[in-house]
Amino acid sequence: MPIAFLPESFTGDPEFHGVDLHMHSTASDGALAPTEVVALCASRGVKLMALTDHDTVAGVSEAAAAASPQGIRLLPGAELSTRWQGVSIHLVALLPQGPRGPLMEGLEVLARARESRAVVIARRMEKAGLENALAKAREQAGSGRPLGRPDFARALVAAGLVPDMATAFRKYLGSGKAGDVKAHWPDLAEVVDWVVAAGGVAVLAHPLRYGLTRRKRGQMLDDFVAAGGQAAELVSGFQNTDVTRDLARQLDERNLYASLGSDFHFPGGHLAPGSMSPVPRTAVLPVWTHPQLAAWLGSDSNMAKTNAMAPGAL
Repeated sequence: MPIAFLPESFTGDPEFHGVDLHMHSTASDGALAPTEVVALCASRGVKLMALTDHDTVAGVSEAAAAASPQGIRLLPGAELSTRWQGVSIHLVALLPQGPRGPLMEGLEVLARARESRAVVIARRMEKAGLENALAKAREQAGSGRPLGRPDFARALVAAGLVPDMATAFRKYLGSGKAGDVKAHWPDLAEVVDWVVAAGGVAVLAHPLRYGLTRRKRGQMLDDFVAAGGQAAELVSGFQNTDVTRDLARQLDERNLYASLGSDFHFPGGHLAPGSMSPVPRTAVLPVWTHPQLAAWLGSDSNMAKTNAMAPGAL
């Protein structure tokens, strides 16, 4: 598929909506199956997408098989859970060669951490009145995948304990609440190592969402770069343009590439595939110009290789 529409720099074009490198499906906490996410991307004009489910690549093969016939380039990916100075941080792994090496073992580590965390959350939700919380969360998940807080939120709604998911998070599952269990996620530097060893590009996810001061965010970016991190999400969903410009300066100072994504989870909300704030003119280079991604994008054989993977290969 030709990818000539991808700019080599950010020019401030407000009509640029063809890339979304951060989305979720039912392989983790999204509402749509991987094929449905791809179909929605196609309907919205997205030409380059990454499926980045939490701590898993289970949906990538299904998405890749659906993407090719619709003229979409599917970049394998995942959103990995990490910790930095006691703060839960997410890392988007863009994997042009697919998951391999230490990353495969790392995904198993993360899955076990999620399962242990879910047991603790379930105990706390039972104290809040949700009987058989673990079983009800699994019922909401609809598969054997590791559970996340959204599954417990849906269970609380289904049980009539809260009117909606927003209330579930505000009362029980959000930051500082009973269900906000801090799992023993691996250190940020270790997870960066997994991604780099797999031939991938390590992207710091939504750096503006961690409640850090500008100075503290700069320290996080410094440690990320020292660990081998290559990019950060300059735009994640909708955000203030002045804030985006300031973040761009922080990325530029550290020679980080800029990624962008909607962080799409479910239809009907204010976020949709390809829907995000425009990227202002900046000297920061787009992540797709990173040598590893540029080489992958320039080779049609890589698209065929990804789509030909067996369902369990990812």
